[in-house]
Amino acid sequence: MTTTKNLTTAMAAATVMLCTTLYGATAAHADENPSVPPGTEATATAPVEVDPNDPDLKLPEGATLAEPKVLDIKQVVEDQSGDERREDTNADVKFALQAEVLFPKDSAKLNGEAKARIAAIADEIKAQKATRIRVFGFTDNLGSSAHGDVLSKQRANAVEDILKSELNDPNITYEVRGYGEQYPIASNATEASRKKNRRVEVSFPRSEN
Repeated sequence: MTTTKNLTTAMAAATVMLCTTLYGATAAHADENPSVPPGTEATATAPVEVDPNDPDLKLPEGATLAEPKVLDIKQVVEDQSGDERREDTNADVKFALQAEVLFPKDSAKLNGEAKARIAAIADEIKAQKATRIRVFGFTDNLGSSAHGDVLSKQRANAVEDILKSELNDPNITYEVRGYGEQYPIASNATEASRKKNRRVEVSFPRSEN
């Protein structure tokens, strides 16, 4: 009888503790005004002491600082599909068109969509009043290097022909080259990255106006 009474008392106590845990505890919430994460607090002291008399921090006698210059800033815009990429710097404009949007596979014959894309680049060339244009072709690393060299040059020539037709300006000079698999912009490890490397780039100086 005593054993049963003790067991009943223990169960009642456990029930009270469980109810207190479930209903009496305060729910945890993130602080609405958290403090700075440990280790990131601002400090007025330098992280490393610098000896102002260290000879390695002084210019050699007779030396002068280089002339100040504005660093070149590059702006890159790529369409959502990745088919076309534009790079703008202080000096140049560069368009990179993936080969798939210009040519059938392993071909240098322009497709129906290609002329409109190249014509849009020609409009920008006119806007920049450029008279020097570079047209460079590139491939991935599949197939022989010699084949890639020839194909990339043929594709660059095909794009040049459309630009000449659109611009119709004898004062413009063209530099056309095929680099094959040289100068990849991606790893060539996957088809997605090889697709980026199969491209034709058209670049020209920005107008100073």
